[in-house]
Amino acid sequence: MDTFQNKVVWITGASSGIGEAIAMAFAKEGAKLVLTARRKEELERVKQRTGLPDSSVMIVPLDVTEFDKANDAAAQIIAKFQRIDIMVHNAGVSQRSYIKDTDLDVYRKLMDINFYSTVALTKAVLPYMTKQKSGHFIIISSVAGKIGTIMRSGYNASKHALHGFYDSLRAETYNDNIKVTTVCPGYIKTNVSLNALDEKGGKFGKMDSNQENGIAPEECARQILNAVKKDKKEIYIGGFKEVAAIYLKRFLPDLLFDQVRKNIPE
Repeated sequence: MDTFQNKVVWITGASSGIGEAIAMAFAKEGAKLVLTARRKEELERVKQRTGLPDSSVMIVPLDVTEFDKANDAAAQIIAKFQRIDIMVHNAGVSQRSYIKDTDLDVYRKLMDINFYSTVALTKAVLPYMTKQKSGHFIIISSVAGKIGTIMRSGYNASKHALHGFYDSLRAETYNDNIKVTTVCPGYIKTNVSLNALDEKGGKFGKMDSNQENGIAPEECARQILNAVKKDKKEIYIGGFKEVAAIYLKRFLPDLLFDQVRKNIPE
């Protein structure tokens, strides 16, 4: 894909962080945007920031865990734009709690938000992409989708699940010219740790120092768009430490395990 001019891009989790940065990056490239999150007022703010006319941007407020609303949301977009070219699965929540302390409902919530919501929305969008014989899914996973770390067991599991599902989707839809790019960010300077779930499902409410010192969301978005243009299947974005950990997992897994178990979170 050489250009995003007039491409219809649906972004979940578009009200802040990486999602907002992706929205701004696509807007600068001339795309038409569909912005989804729970907070309508924040979506309105992002819409204003894009500078796009009403004819080129649409707000679809949605709690992505309301799976039965996915088809209606997709139909609204088709009614306005007649197509969906790119689906960005960015909505998600992290976790900060030990397995022994974590309620089962917290694990269910993590899987509903981070995994099952993407499945529901993908199944809603897929018929339109199949009909138009083109489309691109951008999956915001994480380095945690490759590595299991302390106090993030449910988050890790939900992100690992994305890789299995979307690797299968990429293979199944190849002949329909539907592509998948899975993105594994490391530490990005967002509020992800502040909003992470604790052992009872409340907000963790603390900023991790690694997150505070992470790369800017705008740089993350720039790398994502470049990867999509090149039809990259999977990319890693972050500092040396996070990206190196992925390669250690592949080639020196015992060494990585020793490092992970010693890395007690703050």
